[in-house]
Amino acid sequence: MTDAQTLTAERPATAPGRRSAAEILVQAFVDRGFTHFTGVPCSLLKGVFRVLESGEGPAEGVSYLPAPREDSALGVASGLSAAGAKPVVLMQNSGLGYSLNVLTSLNLIYDLHVPLIVSWRGHDGNDAVEHDIIGRELLNLLDVFGLRHNVFDPTDPYASVERCLAASEDGLSTPVLIVKEGI
Repeated sequence: MTDAQTLTAERPATAPGRRSAAEILVQAFVDRGFTHFTGVPCSLLKGVFRVLESGEGPAEGVSYLPAPREDSALGVASGLSAAGAKPVVLMQNSGLGYSLNVLTSLNLIYDLHVPLIVSWRGHDGNDAVEHDIIGRELLNLLDVFGLRHNVFDPTDPYASVERCLAASEDGLSTPVLIVKEGI
């Protein structure tokens, strides 16, 4: 089963009336005026994709644009940002590698600082080898490119988004919210 099939086949395991961390994360971005989300499915972010695909709750009125690759998602989000929209990009950390050219030749040059939600596969060295390599170096990679980052706290999703966005309120850097565990 592909990540996309898994996202639509499973439903959140939250009690009625109780909001999931993924719903709160989306709500936090919406409350800050974000209108569009784009990205490539990842199992660690499946709850967020599920919320966006539903078009309900915090995702009501939000545009979700699935992307075939992370660099394409960043390109779409950059165009939306240049046109005045407020997009967010979701990607796996391995997809950040695909996106470095777009980041360095478009976003960082033209100050199109679109927030990124990046899953941190391989952070503990217990994933597929390709995830372990980038997982080990993710924070260094973000630092090299001047991408301000915060690690998502699943016990306080709203504050995690607020911290991430506040770190880049000067408009001079791209904020990155790193998700270590599935939400």
